[in-house]
Amino acid sequence: MRAIRALEAHAAALARDPAGVPAGELSLVFLTDPDLARLHADFLGDPAPTDVITFAGDLRHGTAGEICVSVDAAVRCARARRTDFSRELTLYLVHGWLHLAGHDDREPAKKRAMRRAEARALRLLERADAFPVFRLHPPRR
Repeated sequence: MRAIRALEAHAAALARDPAGVPAGELSLVFLTDPDLARLHADFLGDPAPTDVITFAGDLRHGTAGEICVSVDAAVRCARARRTDFSRELTLYLVHGWLHLAGHDDREPAKKRAMRRAEARALRLLERADAFPVFRLHPPRR
């Protein structure tokens, strides 16, 4: 994905950890609200719905990590914010990537720093003409 390559090219400016995002395969998982809430409950002990969950990778297995996002949340938030679905979903992917790069959003000051990094990353993607385009298709029956 061009967007991830563009972020990796500028990892030093975006990452909290000087090592940046670990090398290896990055898995992107697109889920429904109930599926992501189940992961949230199973792995983080919180059954509440969420928009993004990031799992660290394992260098021994050649994985950088896994970013799981709720497509349902992206649709809902894009409509509420009157923004483009692709932009909202890309924000979720950037958010997950920043977690892999060492960002944390559990404390107010760290959350503000992460929001600034998200904004920088989105601008970078726009300048690099690497903003992904996502399209929704009706579910298969």
